[in-house]
Amino acid sequence: MLSRIFALLSLVMLTPFVQAMAVSAGSLITLPDFPSQNIEPRPVHVWLPDGYPSGGPYEVLYMHDGQMLFDDKTSWNKQEWGVDEVASKLMAAEQVRPFIVVGIENITAKRHAEYFPQKAWGLMPAEARAQKHPLNNTELLADNYLKFIVEELKPYIDENYSVMGKRSSTHIAGSSMGGLISLYALMEYPEVFASAAAVSTHWPGINPGDPLPVAESIRDYLRVNLPKPGSHRIYFDHGTETLDAHYPEHQKKVDAIMREKGYSDARWTTRVFTGHAHDERSWQSRLTIPLLFLFATDAP
Repeated sequence: MLSRIFALLSLVMLTPFVQAMAVSAGSLITLPDFPSQNIEPRPVHVWLPDGYPSGGPYEVLYMHDGQMLFDDKTSWNKQEWGVDEVASKLMAAEQVRPFIVVGIENITAKRHAEYFPQKAWGLMPAEARAQKHPLNNTELLADNYLKFIVEELKPYIDENYSVMGKRSSTHIAGSSMGGLISLYALMEYPEVFASAAAVSTHWPGINPGDPLPVAESIRDYLRVNLPKPGSHRIYFDHGTETLDAHYPEHQKKVDAIMREKGYSDARWTTRVFTGHAHDERSWQSRLTIPLLFLFATDAP
């Protein structure tokens, strides 16, 4: 009980401030070292569109790798998703329903452990799990990471921002391993998230070509845990260059599962972008497409 009270007090005392990270449209608020009993505290960035809160209540898009979403001057590779620019243009044109974006920063040393679909590891054959392999010696943290989002972060956002807070208005997205954890979130918490966008999904789960049957175990988990068709929306895509060149064979097998489970074009799409690489510049160039899939005003 005392630990719960401490956590609530920590949230109450959390003072937002505008970080050095800059946006070209809307406004960005950073919640520094967001407290958690589940994962290591880290910054969370809340992007609010122009006119907020007059257009509310808003839908919410939770995104991973939050330090890569808004400002290329502060990102490690000097690239960004351009979330503020792309989302603002779509809203100004009334092509999408109004939404805010909650960008959760990663902790570099723990990113893979937090984004790897934890329960998929347990579906690998026992002999594979017994091998001397870095994955088998890693403390997997995805279940705790999702608890942080669902039990700590989302209640704070629902309480402090003009958002709807319903399942139908709560979405999640990310790229590469962030795509995997977005899909995992939808399957672990189908009552919380209405849709997921998995951009350049890293289906191998580890290094491409590694003999450990991780991709197969992820598909096994997907096959068992996909929500019933008609209740959720799921977006996949990949490019054809650099790391994305390894994804087509995996995506085709995932697409077969989606069809097998009865997902139609209205609720699921897979897109291929020829010439696109595995980087934020490529993801920015096509961000309009997943955002329209999640938020289009005429979406079914």
